[in-house]
Amino acid sequence: MSQRIVIDPITRLEGHGRIEIFLDQQGNVSDAYWQVLELRGFERFCVGRPVEEMTRIAPVICGICPSAHHMAACKALDRLYNVAPPPTALLVRELEYNASIIDDHLLHFFFLASPDFIVGPDADPAERNIFGVMERLGKDFSRRLLDIRRQNRDIIRLLFSKAPHPEGGVPGGVPRGIREEERPWLAATANASVVFVKEALEIFRERVLGDNVCRGLIEDDAYAVSCCSMALVDASDRVSFYDGTVKVVGVDGSEVTCFPGDDYADKIAEWVAPWTTVKLTYLKEQGWQGLIEGADSSLYRVGPLARVTVADAMATPLAQAELARFRSFFGKQPTHQILASHWARLICALQAAERNRELVAEPLLTGNETRNLDLNLTGRGIGCVEAPRGTLFHHYETDDQGILTMVNLIVATQNNAGPISLAIKKAARKFIKGGEVREGLLNRVEMAFRAFDPCQSCATHALPGAGLRINIRDVSGRIVSRINQ
Repeated sequence: MSQRIVIDPITRLEGHGRIEIFLDQQGNVSDAYWQVLELRGFERFCVGRPVEEMTRIAPVICGICPSAHHMAACKALDRLYNVAPPPTALLVRELEYNASIIDDHLLHFFFLASPDFIVGPDADPAERNIFGVMERLGKDFSRRLLDIRRQNRDIIRLLFSKAPHPEGGVPGGVPRGIREEERPWLAATANASVVFVKEALEIFRERVLGDNVCRGLIEDDAYAVSCCSMALVDASDRVSFYDGTVKVVGVDGSEVTCFPGDDYADKIAEWVAPWTTVKLTYLKEQGWQGLIEGADSSLYRVGPLARVTVADAMATPLAQAELARFRSFFGKQPTHQILASHWARLICALQAAERNRELVAEPLLTGNETRNLDLNLTGRGIGCVEAPRGTLFHHYETDDQGILTMVNLIVATQNNAGPISLAIKKAARKFIKGGEVREGLLNRVEMAFRAFDPCQSCATHALPGAGLRINIRDVSGRIVSRINQ
C-alpha cells in the first residue's frame, strides 16, 4: 500500500503551506505536491473602492514585500491617470525601492536560506535557524546585519511614512521630497550597504561555495529545473528593478519574447489547479503544457536567478564583476540550478546598493518638483516592477468616477508556482528512497521551495477544485451541516 508523507507546515517562508509526498510500494516517491491552502482574495474585495486607495491597500497584501506592491500600485495609478511623474519623483521612488530590495534580499538570505548552508542541511532544527547563523558568524557581524537592514528601512520610513506597509506613493509622483540636509545620511547608508553586501558575498563564497556539502547541493541535478526565465531589463539589456521591459528567454538562453508591462495579458495566462489556491502562470502563446520542464514547457521562472539569466549584464560595476564570477563558476549558460538563486540574490542586492549610491549623488534628488497634477482618468492602468521575488503586475480598471471595477494581480510566486512544484517533486524523488524518511532529507525537499523565496500570502487568488466547503460541527465534533460554494 502506498504511503503519504506530509510536511505541514513548511517553514522559513512567508505565508502558510504544506508538502504532500506519496510513496510507491518500494518506498520511492511517486508524486509530490506543493500546496498553498490559504485564500485571501485581495483582487475581489478591492472592487468597489476608489482606485487611489490602492497605494494604501496593496502594501498590506504582504508584510515581506510591501514596497513592491506599493510601487506597482503607484505605477498603475500613473498609467490610469495618464500622468508622468517629474524626474525628482522618479529618483525618490527608485531610492526607496532599492532600499527595500536590499532589506528584503538580506532578510531572505540570512534569516530564511542561510541556516541550510551556514548551519547545515542536516543540523538539529533547534540550531538550524537565524540564531544558529548568528552564532557562527559572530556577534559583530550579526549586529551589523540588523543595523544595515534598519538603516535601509529608515529610508523607507523617511520617504513613504513607514517600513512595514509604506504609504508614500500618489498618482504622478510622491508627496514628500528629500531635503539637502538629509543627503549625507542617505549617502552614508548607501555606502554602508555596498560594503556590507560585498562582505555577505565573501561569506557566501567561503561558507557555501567553499563547503563540499553545500557546493554539492548547489550543483546537484535534484535542484535543476529547466524552464524559461522572465525579468525586467533596461534599454541596455541590464537588470532593472523599478522600470523596464519584460524579457523572456528559453531554456537555452535565447530570447522568446520581449514586451512592455502593459501587454502582459497578451503574453501570460493563468491556470487553476485543483490542489492549490495559487494560480499557475504560463506563456500564453505556447499554451498550457502541464507541469513539465524542458524545451516544450510553457512554464517560466522569475526572481534573482531569472534576472541574471535574462539580462545581458548587471547595471552597476561591482555587481557586474560578481555576475562574471557567477557565470564563470557555472560555465555553461544559462544555469538552471535553483540553489544558485541565493548567490544571484546577493548580486542583485549589491546592484541596488550601488545604484542608491549613485542616486544620492544626483543633484535633482533634492529638487522641489515632486508631483505632476495633470491627472486625466483613463479607466485602465497597469504597473509592473521587479519585486524581490520576481516580476509583479498590478492591473486596475475603473468606471468614470474612478471606482474600481476590476483588479488583477500576477505576483512573483504565481509566476514561480509551476517551477516550484517541479522542484519539490525532483528533490523528493532524489532524497527519499526505499522508504527512508528522516528530518534532514525532508529539509532538503524544503530547500527546493526556499530557493524561490515564495510569498504565499501574495499568491493566493483562486479557489481550487469544486469550490469552498464549510463543515459545521457541534461540540462533540459531529458534522451537523455542510455548505458548498
